[in-house]
Amino acid sequence: MNQTNVYIETMGCQMNVADTERAATRLREAGYQLTADPNAADVVLFNTCSVRARAEQKVYNRIGEIRRARTGRAPLLGVMGCVAQLEGESIFDHAPTVGLVVGTRATDRLPTLIERALSGEERQTLDLGERSEGDSWEVSPVERHSKHVAFVPIIEGCNKFCSYCIVPYSRGRERSRPATEILGELRRLHAKGYKEVHLIGQNVNSYHPQTEAGLEGVEGATAFSRLLRAAAATGLPRIKFTTSFPRDFHVDIIRAIDEHDNLCNWVHLPVQTGSDRILRAMRRGHTTADYISRVEALKRSRRNIALTTDIIVGFPGETPEDFADTLTLVERCQYDGIYIFKYSERKDTPAARLPDDVSEMDKSARFQALERAQQGIQDNLYRSYVGRTLSVLVEGESARSPLDVKGHTTCHKVVNFPGGGNLIGQLVDVRISSAKPHSLYGEQVLGGWCGASAASSSIV
Repeated sequence: MNQTNVYIETMGCQMNVADTERAATRLREAGYQLTADPNAADVVLFNTCSVRARAEQKVYNRIGEIRRARTGRAPLLGVMGCVAQLEGESIFDHAPTVGLVVGTRATDRLPTLIERALSGEERQTLDLGERSEGDSWEVSPVERHSKHVAFVPIIEGCNKFCSYCIVPYSRGRERSRPATEILGELRRLHAKGYKEVHLIGQNVNSYHPQTEAGLEGVEGATAFSRLLRAAAATGLPRIKFTTSFPRDFHVDIIRAIDEHDNLCNWVHLPVQTGSDRILRAMRRGHTTADYISRVEALKRSRRNIALTTDIIVGFPGETPEDFADTLTLVERCQYDGIYIFKYSERKDTPAARLPDDVSEMDKSARFQALERAQQGIQDNLYRSYVGRTLSVLVEGESARSPLDVKGHTTCHKVVNFPGGGNLIGQLVDVRISSAKPHSLYGEQVLGGWCGASAASSSIV
């Protein structure tokens, strides 16, 4: 048996988590041993994120930390994922101790690449090519990040080329998995007892497989809305999806959610800015009016769909008036949550050619102003849940207290309540007693089922 121990550290999005799960599956199949201790590893791999400059720098910091922490024989250090895809051989110059660079599309070839590197091909093992047609998306249950929640990629890459975004360069063009393959994976997860799956991709509603196999006879205006209905028919208790692109977000997605209670009532719809002028500079392909029309359709849903978004502050050329438009949009949309980012220049993107003319002080001030505005909206939304009963998937012990457990509602809102480890992995009805800034607190309801209340009242 191969006694080589491999440690993988994941940085970034859910797609990176899914890639790590697949990489670990392929490595264990090839006889490698997986370890959670970097100090016990013969091979240390960093699965990296490049969406922001700080995320990219993190991998180089971690490489230094690992080297300083190790005594004795140094491990083979490898960089995989988005930074590897973008930086390629230049990583060897930035970090001379790295011996392996593996791109985003070479997951299945990782065991062979490690073997070559360990055999002496140091600093020569490089694979940045396209994903092979025969690559497997299968993940062993042993390698899943959770025994109860699974990430299922349905589309990889992005064709949008927003001016600030590095993803089309790090992940390549859109490539959709066959529906038969996705649905087969969902059925197997259901049979294994998983309670929740996340259909993931850079733009899930851009899903467009080469054939209709698996979706025959399923109604829907788009391939993605048909996939949602087919996924709901597998009987999985909860199905979520992220991320959606506004331009491709069809109203039929909302109809599908309304029709199937196991399609969770949460949509993440990144707007990035409330200024039409900045949207054009970002090359988003939609206006604020387009976006608001989709939000209004969501708000009309019978399911009380929770809405979250991403917003960038300080994009090149953003004026105080542009930022005021963003605050106005946030007030109008009444988001359940916002992920706020300061603009971070990414090399070789079109926006990198624009003067970064918003000062760091102004970026910070806008970040804080947006955070304050959103917190006021969020506080009101959270308080509206006090006294209501929600269905919670219990995922582990609460960070608040060892006497409490924590979980998520159907649209990903964190709930803490008193309970023991026997509840982990269960769907539990919880009556909400108080609202915190970013979570809810409650008590378990014994002997009842919250039914439609649970399906229609969860927020992020």
